Amino acid sequence: MQSITEITGTGVPLLLDDIDTDRIIPARFLRCVTFDGLGDHAFEDDRKQDPAHPFDDARFQQGSVLVSGRNFGCGSSREHAPQSLMRWGIKAIIAESFAEIFFGNSTTLGIPCVCAARADLDRLSKAIGTNPKLSITVDLVANQVRAGEITFGSTILESARASLTTGNWDFLGQLLDGEAAVKQAASHLPYMTGFKA
Repeated sequence: MQSITEITGTGVPLLLDDIDTDRIIPARFLRCVTFDGLGDHAFEDDRKQDPAHPFDDARFQQGSVLVSGRNFGCGSSREHAPQSLMRWGIKAIIAESFAEIFFGNSTTLGIPCVCAARADLDRLSKAIGTNPKLSITVDLVANQVRAGEITFGSTILESARASLTTGNWDFLGQLLDGEAAVKQAASHLPYMTGFKA
């Protein structure tokens, strides 16, 4: 299992409120059979309307820490939204607050979603705009965000923090770690071993 105690990367400033899942990934992209390629369409409609959108800004193309506002990920409960952000390159999100289902879907993908005060988000967004190469660390153990001279506290639901820091978010990893127990259980199941008269 892969434990996630901190994420470090450069930032993508998108300090807006009430960004819903349809803006993150428009509904027409939900017909896909797999999530492959969804990253190319993250914020597609917003990007078409705004040529200066951070997801198209060359300064932020390698960014992996998204900084946003209040109620991020609201709207319909589509798993495609965090999938598209992850496939674009986002590994952590810092916002004022998150929609509950988006938060849960992100946690199951290993994407920490931490909350911070608006004043701290403003400072961080400005710092990223001034220095797009600024290294940002989201520390789940210390409940802190650090970026150069900026340090501030962050919060995350304790059950999600524990899941990420222990690796319990990684269900496939848990299955692989428990291979011996799975084989043992399977050896006692008639439909796995064949029915005996």
